[in-house]
Amino acid sequence: MDRVILHCDLNSFYASVELLDRPELKKLPVAVCGDPSSRHGIILAKNDPAKRFGVQTAETIWQARKKCPELLLLPPHHRLYREYSRKVNAIYDEYTDLVEPFGIDESWLDVTHTLHLFGMDAGALADALRRRVRKELGLTLSVGVSFNKVFAKLGSDYKKPDATTVISRENWKETVWPLPAGDMLYVGGAARRLLGQYGVRTIGELAACPREMLEELMGKLGGQLHDYANGRDREAVRARHEPGQVKSVGNGTTFPKNLTTQAQVAAGIRLLSDSVAGRLRRAGLYAGGVHVTVRDPAFQDRSRQRQLPVPTHLIRDISAAALALTGELWKPPSPVRALTVTAIHLTPEEETYEQTDLFTAGEAPDRRKQERLEAAMDGIRRRYGSGSIAFGTAKPEEDGGGSFRK
Repeated sequence: MDRVILHCDLNSFYASVELLDRPELKKLPVAVCGDPSSRHGIILAKNDPAKRFGVQTAETIWQARKKCPELLLLPPHHRLYREYSRKVNAIYDEYTDLVEPFGIDESWLDVTHTLHLFGMDAGALADALRRRVRKELGLTLSVGVSFNKVFAKLGSDYKKPDATTVISRENWKETVWPLPAGDMLYVGGAARRLLGQYGVRTIGELAACPREMLEELMGKLGGQLHDYANGRDREAVRARHEPGQVKSVGNGTTFPKNLTTQAQVAAGIRLLSDSVAGRLRRAGLYAGGVHVTVRDPAFQDRSRQRQLPVPTHLIRDISAAALALTGELWKPPSPVRALTVTAIHLTPEEETYEQTDLFTAGEAPDRRKQERLEAAMDGIRRRYGSGSIAFGTAKPEEDGGGSFRK
């Protein structure tokens, strides 16, 4: 039996919440933006009048104002957004216990085993949900209905705002295949550009590609995208209270000033690696690889990843790998706006201990010393605060290195 999955997407969520108490602004172009003084001056959300001027999420304020000089800017209120997100998900809970949030403003609902309780088909249930959210909270939803998660997500994006789109077994090829490949979940900018080099621009063209070719080009992701494009996504909707498998642990930051020297970038990488390693240890996880992203002032991202010789949660190992990857992506004095360090290919501690011990037998005393050192740092931070001690770093804006900073 096919599953019945809804993907519910709140329209212009941040902007819509802000305008609940300011209805006089609804017909004017409005955007919610970050703080320009801390270099987070980008558009976080915009309402429909702003969209008609071409204002886009994640562009800078000056780019948006160039398109729309009359654009009204509002500061974000993240606590309020979380509150409304909880309210919306509480409504979803009345229809199924399988509600999986996908960010603060989107959720999948699996109503396969509860649909019969409401005496209507899935499309009608989606319409009823939209009406209820609009009436009770003053917000609008776009809902996709399908037999898998990927197509349900495509459906919610298909028509906006405040609309229901059903992608069924009968119509999915004619609905999905003409869409741009970049519309499909997990086809990001880099994947879209790579596929475009081989003439693959629509989901239908992606579906028609030989699976082996896609796997050769993109690894495991290529095979996964081939399945998605051919309607073979079988991933289950996971209840939000059910613990999920952590697939990566990352930290990124936008710096107050562009970094231009080797010392500045190295200090930034070490600080981020320190944070990532600490989070891994708290979660009892080891990283099998490291991924680094370097962003320039034009918001162009360059990324690279590598496998680690052995799984680790040590600052030293993660920082060394991240620094090596950064050296492949960036050369001074090219300016760096932001950096991100992510631990990938994670495994729990109980599955990693013997493997680590086997492959590092000659380094065991040194690694045990490093483990004790970083465990001691964790203890100091728990007692005196996260900023009380750092490992081998200086502030990124300084020009030199350092050892411990208290």
